[in-house]
Amino acid sequence: QVQLVESGGGLVQAGGSLRLSCAASGRTFSSNAMGWFRQAPGKAREFVAGISRGGGSTTYAAFVKERFTISRDNAKNMVYLEMNSLKPEDTAVYYCAADPDRPYGSISNNARAYDYWGQGTQVTVSS
Repeated sequence: QVQLVESGGGLVQAGGSLRLSCAASGRTFSSNAMGWFRQAPGKAREFVAGISRGGGSTTYAAFVKERFTISRDNAKNMVYLEMNSLKPEDTAVYYCAADPDRPYGSISNNARAYDYWGQGTQVTVSS
């Protein structure tokens, strides 16, 4: 089992920044590829960013690639999402997720690959 708790969401103005954090516990953190997903009202959950088990590889949705940065600190069992140049369309609940089934260095952008999910943290971007 993996337990995930997100934090760092809030209300920011357009163009501002937020840093989301995800604290993991349970099985060895470094055994899991990690991802961030988001879901806005009336929309499907969508992939935002992912990072491999060792942190050496990352992948991003095209619409956030140059604005958001995913990182992890395996010594602290933490994964982060640094979000810059936020837009109103970034408003959503952001979820941290763990994928224990990825080979080393691999990342999935498919929510079906992720077995464990946090409770979500709300990000609201005002215009």
